[in-house]
Amino acid sequence: MGGKKSRITNRVRDSRKAAGLSQAALGDHVGATRQTIIAIEGQRYSPSLELAFRISHALGESIEELFQFSGEWD
Repeated sequence: MGGKKSRITNRVRDSRKAAGLSQAALGDHVGATRQTIIAIEGQRYSPSLELAFRISHALGESIEELFQFSGEWD
């Protein structure tokens, strides 16, 4: 990637709140800690593909609805 930082953003916080879940409850549901959910929501951590699928399934949205990539592909 030539030293460029990839930019993956998400709308997990909004979707989680709309679903009425706490960070701890979502973490428990997807097998992650509350701290991991906090880091994902704060855009400080990009989840593994498996965790992204678990989160999207738990919140009833597609990965594309929750996670967006902006940046160079090369």
